[in-house]
Amino acid sequence: MLTLVIPVYRNEGSIPDLLDAVSGLHRKLDGQMQAVFVVDGSPDRCYELLRDALPGCAFPSRLVLLSRNFGSFSAIRAGLELCESERYAVMAADLQEPPELVLEMDRVLRNEPVDVVVGTREGREDPLMTRLPAQLFWWAYRKYVVPDVPPGGVDVFGCNRAFRDNLLRLDERHSSLIAQLFWLGFRRKLIHYTRQERQHGKSAWTLRKKINYLMDSVFSFTDLPIRLLVRVGGGAAVLAGAFGVIVAIGKMMGLIAVPGYAMTILTIVFLGSLNLFGLGIVGSYAWRIYENTKARPHTVTLRVHHFDTTA
Repeated sequence: MLTLVIPVYRNEGSIPDLLDAVSGLHRKLDGQMQAVFVVDGSPDRCYELLRDALPGCAFPSRLVLLSRNFGSFSAIRAGLELCESERYAVMAADLQEPPELVLEMDRVLRNEPVDVVVGTREGREDPLMTRLPAQLFWWAYRKYVVPDVPPGGVDVFGCNRAFRDNLLRLDERHSSLIAQLFWLGFRRKLIHYTRQERQHGKSAWTLRKKINYLMDSVFSFTDLPIRLLVRVGGGAAVLAGAFGVIVAIGKMMGLIAVPGYAMTILTIVFLGSLNLFGLGIVGSYAWRIYENTKARPHTVTLRVHHFDTTA
């Protein structure tokens, strides 16, 4: 049995096409599939549309309503926790990833010695102003967070139960699900696809969310900011020492008559700003440690509906 997890947020316009696509996958998998729709506090009518439509669908399903928007990765985690199955797959509700990817992931998990299948884009039909920030984001992600992440990024994946169980053991807040997929290791395979143009609505994956997610990924999986801070601090100390020697020599030779007020102020401002920047980096790490000590749940579920009867 394959469990298909679909996080839903601001996808009201794509619900009919989404249900048709899932029904098609159910038929092609000979009925060996169940779907879990996780409505991540969506402000539109996604929940109501799914609640009314799912009882008439041919595939067994679960409908989960979260109390607010916790983020797509937390919603995926909630869906993975809900059902016990031999295999799992994640699919985006906007249908920009071809639904046939689910069939390919299921085939690989069934027939090949693979624990996790990662879908990576080899192209995308998005507008230029959407592609450029995405390319910049994944470039920075590969360079500073997880070098193993494919250049096109990751949006969908499939895995077996053993991988899912170990993934759920990583009980971290403000982390990166994608980085966790690669951190866990296991036997992995990449499958390539071309991302389709969005047909309904507007993506909620804004530049601000991408930057916040990149920061969470950096602070959760690398000490690069701390190492950079140490190097900058060490370099500044060397420069300050050299500058002090130059000033002392100049003073003894009578080349400096009056202390430079502007240089003094600029030095104080620069070092003060550098100090605040360093405190901010250290504080970001400390805050994430504090968040994890609270042991709050990743999500809060308002309702769960079971639709096990087939039409």
